[in-house]
Amino acid sequence: ELQRAGQRLAGIRLDSGDLAALSKLARALLDEGGFADAAIVASNDLDEGIITSLKAQGATIAVWGVGTKLVTAYDQPALGGVYKLGAIQNESGEWERKLKLSEQAIKTSTPGILQVRRFFNSEGAIADMIYDELNPQPVSDIVVDPLDPTRRRLLSRDLKAEDLLLPVVREGKVVRENETLTEIRQRVQQQLSQFHNGVRRHTAPHQYPVGLEQDLHEFKTAEILRARHPHPT
Repeated sequence: ELQRAGQRLAGIRLDSGDLAALSKLARALLDEGGFADAAIVASNDLDEGIITSLKAQGATIAVWGVGTKLVTAYDQPALGGVYKLGAIQNESGEWERKLKLSEQAIKTSTPGILQVRRFFNSEGAIADMIYDELNPQPVSDIVVDPLDPTRRRLLSRDLKAEDLLLPVVREGKVVRENETLTEIRQRVQQQLSQFHNGVRRHTAPHQYPVGLEQDLHEFKTAEILRARHPHPT
């Protein structure tokens, strides 16, 4: 009747049931009825896991209606944030590194004015290194895994590198303009494209190397030992 009236069907929506099977059935019926251009829209508490599964099942869905699990930050509705001081200026203007100890190694802070340097080869990003801008020595080419210091990665000095952290506020003044949502989206997409597919995949991703610069790791370790054993025997 739509065709006889000179109208076209923009699409249909599926919001319950077996979305993969229903989408295939709907696609066949639409194509048979002369509505090959009609889109199939799916909703029903979709998230990246469900969408990945539906695609793997061959679902013929053109539009994904993601709502609840996107706008509510469903997996983690609250983002914990803890301020840990890394360095402070004394009365003479000199920087003093600070470290917070914890019974849990992962919660022990890292001293210094920290920066993150990302290294690239011809295929993209290969490792991130956290280093201390207060260190007067050149940045080492060895990255140490803070959770397992025996795991170390030697980086070629010929690699391209980029420092990631940019100042937003200095001395109480904003020094960087806010990005628009579109600019943020484009930047994130561009940065994600730098990683290998094995790192980006949703299921069983490869672990991307991130660690401390060797000098920073050694300084942090020495400070922890000095704080815990101030009077060695």
